[in-house]
Amino acid sequence: MSSQLGLTVRLSLAVFARHYLKAPLQAGAILLGFILAVMLLIGVRATNENAVRSYSQATELLSQRAQLILAPVAGKKVIADSVYISLRQAGVTQSLAVLSGTVTDSKGQRWDIQASDLIAALSIQQYQSKSNDTAKPAKVSMLSSGIPLAKLLSGKPYILMSESHAEQVAPKGILELEGVMLSVISVSDEFGLGNAILMDISLGQRLLDRPGELSYIALFGNASQLTARVSQIFSQQSGKQFELAQQDEGEGLTSLTRSFHLNLTAMSLLAFVVGLFIAYNGVRYSLLKRQKLLVQLQQQGVPQRALLIALFLELFGLVIMGSVLGFILGLQLSHWLQPMIALTLEQLYGARLLPGLWQWSWLYQAIALTFVAAICACLPLFNALAKQPLARSSSRFEQQRYAGKYQRILFVTAIGLLTLAATLFPFSRDYQHSLILLGVVTVAIPLLLPLSLQLCLSVAARVSRNGLWQYAVAESKELIAPLSLAMMAMLLALTANISMNTLVGSFEITLKNWLDARLYADIYIRPPNDKIEATQTLLAKQAKVSAVYGQWVHKSHYQNAPVSLMTRDVHSLRNSNQMKAQVDNLWPQFFEGRALMISEPMAIKYRLEVGDLVSLPEFKNASQPPLPIGAIFYDYGNPLGQVIVSQHTWQRLALPSSPTSIAASYTGEIAELEQILQQQIPLSAAQMYNQAKIKLRALEIFKRTFSITLVLNSLTLMVAAIGLFSACLMLTQARQAPLARLYALGVSRNQLRGIVSLQMLLIVLFTCLLALPAGALLGYLLINKVTLQAFGWSIAMVWDWQAYFQVVLIALGASALAVLLPLYWQTRKPLITSLQQEAL
Repeated sequence: MSSQLGLTVRLSLAVFARHYLKAPLQAGAILLGFILAVMLLIGVRATNENAVRSYSQATELLSQRAQLILAPVAGKKVIADSVYISLRQAGVTQSLAVLSGTVTDSKGQRWDIQASDLIAALSIQQYQSKSNDTAKPAKVSMLSSGIPLAKLLSGKPYILMSESHAEQVAPKGILELEGVMLSVISVSDEFGLGNAILMDISLGQRLLDRPGELSYIALFGNASQLTARVSQIFSQQSGKQFELAQQDEGEGLTSLTRSFHLNLTAMSLLAFVVGLFIAYNGVRYSLLKRQKLLVQLQQQGVPQRALLIALFLELFGLVIMGSVLGFILGLQLSHWLQPMIALTLEQLYGARLLPGLWQWSWLYQAIALTFVAAICACLPLFNALAKQPLARSSSRFEQQRYAGKYQRILFVTAIGLLTLAATLFPFSRDYQHSLILLGVVTVAIPLLLPLSLQLCLSVAARVSRNGLWQYAVAESKELIAPLSLAMMAMLLALTANISMNTLVGSFEITLKNWLDARLYADIYIRPPNDKIEATQTLLAKQAKVSAVYGQWVHKSHYQNAPVSLMTRDVHSLRNSNQMKAQVDNLWPQFFEGRALMISEPMAIKYRLEVGDLVSLPEFKNASQPPLPIGAIFYDYGNPLGQVIVSQHTWQRLALPSSPTSIAASYTGEIAELEQILQQQIPLSAAQMYNQAKIKLRALEIFKRTFSITLVLNSLTLMVAAIGLFSACLMLTQARQAPLARLYALGVSRNQLRGIVSLQMLLIVLFTCLLALPAGALLGYLLINKVTLQAFGWSIAMVWDWQAYFQVVLIALGASALAVLLPLYWQTRKPLITSLQQEAL
């Protein structure tokens, strides 16, 4: 029996294969959905997993992850290079000196550079590869790449950049920084430089004008042994020369960027769902076209079991082909997305990405996920077709009745999901839970569409004039069933696009308003420690300087996470913060040292409210009791939490008295003051920031942050448009006979084209109208739930009608193209042929 069943299955598969040879469009539509779904899923997953791997494997350029960091002591910005020399002389060879800073080019553009002891970096890289059995040896070596190491190590003006970055910023191989012409050496992207500019420590000290200074020293190896060794070398003086900090294994960056990667994953899953809609639409159309064939096979003696097995094997084969092609294209998509995401993570979090890797397990998981999703979607359809009566196939009336019943079930299911989400959303306090509920709402929205379209078209049919056009509107209701899945995909993409446009536009306006309030001074200066007092004195003597401000910043921890402890002068404290919540009579309590202020992201992350007590390690060291929160202020410029105390409390905590940065209000031209500071202190242009440049820089980072999301959003819309095109093409083919009957009754070809175009555009227009409130709902939840809980940002929702109508016009244009092209192809053929085919 089993051999007979197997033979029957093979014969059924051969018949299905011959069907697809005669109708390749059907197979193409199914494959297209699977390819697009897997492509976006794999593209974002490869990027996300590569980022997490980078956090845990490398902190230093050209090296591995450091276990210990020797950082400057509190109140200092640098560490003396004599400390590094002492370590090397004492035999601590797994140490790396690092100097980082900002320089400017001839156009005034700022560049972040990093200088290292390159010999030490390379020796550490080789040592790590040999000592770690699980680590893969380096694929590239600077010793064998034709790189002029002698010139690099001699301090000559050579810098290292990744090939991709060098092509963008220095295509001619020359870059001018601080008036020095630098020769750019391009190295393979496999070195993991990303967008960094790397040079030897001697050249870096010269460009930054910081001889004998280091930003920090990285130590590699066993953390406890290194700690004991460093304590032994420097005896009891380590606290005076540097601070010793143990590094995590990337958990800090992973935690900090979790919400960013989760948002990308959510966008890829949305695109995956849209792709599955397209694939399911193709499967459904293919089965409907084979309805008579399936009946004939059963009439010839093919059992239902064999038929179902053959259908599942056919689906599995299509899933494998689509997943393999989608996997290949997804890796290419990841290669395109990587520079964009790397730049965003580097700007926001200081994280650099290593070259991308991929795993075969991703393909197997994609095949399994796609096949399970396809089975869940297609099982009821397979079952219904395999068990249909053999005497006759389903009539059009029965198909419409079944479609109406199915639409009502979908509508009730959507109402139930929306009710569930509305009930649980008020209790959601974590962005992950809110994102799940947002997914429930996202799934529910397209389920409302088929019945909603039926109702809209019923109303349109009543108000349309009698005759051909009323017939066209009435017949449009029959098109909803075959077009519903494609329109659901389009609705999902439109809704996501509108919601993300709402989020991005609202955040941009909120950020601009916050910057206007936060940046009250005309120039902001970050001088070296030894030039702070001279800078303050010079500013005080300038007649056009109306006020000088100061800011003090100290790195601290709250619940084992890094936070910034800071204070400012009285004017800055009163005028630079926009309050979200505060106690009555705040300022007297605050300036007397009886309260503190925290940033909104910190308050949301730790669920703190006004009146809660906060204590930091510095409080305990100074025997300062915990202070109550007097105010919570908005903050969109720092991924870390911020705690602001008064000058009185700062002094009581015995923190450094010299400000970290200085600001000034100037009544003349800012360029004039910058020139005075450069000539008389002297300060470099990279150490001064005027208000306009800070705003410009902040908005550039903002646009880069959301650029990846908007790209994925546009890709999702493109996927939906492709799905609509394939659905319209298949539907136009299926309607050849009805169109031919109308033509035989005297309707001209141009009228036929007008009728079909009107029908499709009506359906698309009603879909777009439903997308507007659905997109507004998702945008509201994104802003007031997910973004607020994930990033700690309160954003005022702004409705941009112009942007939304642009999206609607794009959808209508794509729909018109999807309808007119296949319609034109079909109506050019002799319509009598379609009538003959129907009779046969």
